[in-house]
Amino acid sequence: MSEEVRLWRVASDGKLYEIGRSKLDLEERLQKWLTGDISILAPGLMVIGREVETDYHGYIDILCIDANGDLVVVELKRDKTPREIVAQALDYASWVADLSGDRIASIAQEFLGQSLEQAFCDSFGTDLPEQLNADHRMLIVGSMIDASSERVMRYLSDRYGVNINAATFQYFSDSDGSEYLARVFLMEPSDVELASRTRGSSKRLPNLTYEELQALAVEAGVGELYTHAMSRFETVLQKTTTRTSVSFKGRFERSLKAVLNLIPGESGADGLRYQVYKHRFAKLAGVPIEQVEIFMPANREYWTYDRTDSDYEGYQGYIVSIEEIDRLADALAIT
Repeated sequence: MSEEVRLWRVASDGKLYEIGRSKLDLEERLQKWLTGDISILAPGLMVIGREVETDYHGYIDILCIDANGDLVVVELKRDKTPREIVAQALDYASWVADLSGDRIASIAQEFLGQSLEQAFCDSFGTDLPEQLNADHRMLIVGSMIDASSERVMRYLSDRYGVNINAATFQYFSDSDGSEYLARVFLMEPSDVELASRTRGSSKRLPNLTYEELQALAVEAGVGELYTHAMSRFETVLQKTTTRTSVSFKGRFERSLKAVLNLIPGESGADGLRYQVYKHRFAKLAGVPIEQVEIFMPANREYWTYDRTDSDYEGYQGYIVSIEEIDRLADALAIT
């Protein structure tokens, strides 16, 4: 890697003393450090697996997930040859690309000892996204990256939009025994991400805009209901958009979680399509779970967001009147 880090200590007498760089046992320690605190490599990641066995008998050093629900393969260089470094990362990425949501949840459960949903919420302060593993990326980590591997990674990123990058960690030790670690990326991460979006084959669909959702509601014949629902619910909850809906979220301790979704694209003659998380609704409304149904629209059925945790279950159906919207909003406005 072309960038070389030099480090100086500013002494009490104002003089600079250069701290020497050393290899020591850095690459053997890196995996432990990264598993314990992946933010030293990149912010916004959560480790969901270590030494994850693929279906082709390889082992991914560290597997992470980001706040978008995309996977990140972290591969340590160790004693691999230049040809092996990139080839192995690509091999693992080809396996990761086809992992289902259930398989990802299983890998995470085994490593974390708790559900992916809960760990994700604890780590990122929000619900697990509705779409998992739409994209993935690769990060190669080592104390140094050879010129051949650099050239191949730049080529894959610049020409084909492959989301691959490398980070070197340089180790320094002071005369008093203090240790220091410095990190340098091969390519600016934002440039790699941009190349991936513009030249790659991303499967991640963008969230709909509020204008697009409004247009869908009007087209479905529920424009008036949708407009009234938006004006009421956004006064008591925080709104965001997804690929299919407007999601209204409430704060639960340190996390924002979806409480109610409006889905204009699935609306029509039956009314405005909705989904409600009943346990979250009950908590915000301050009512027993047995009484939640009282506030629900007449058209309702049991619904769960494809999760085993009861926190993700509730009701879905169609809103047909202003009164049904007000009943929901008024219950939440109590808090």
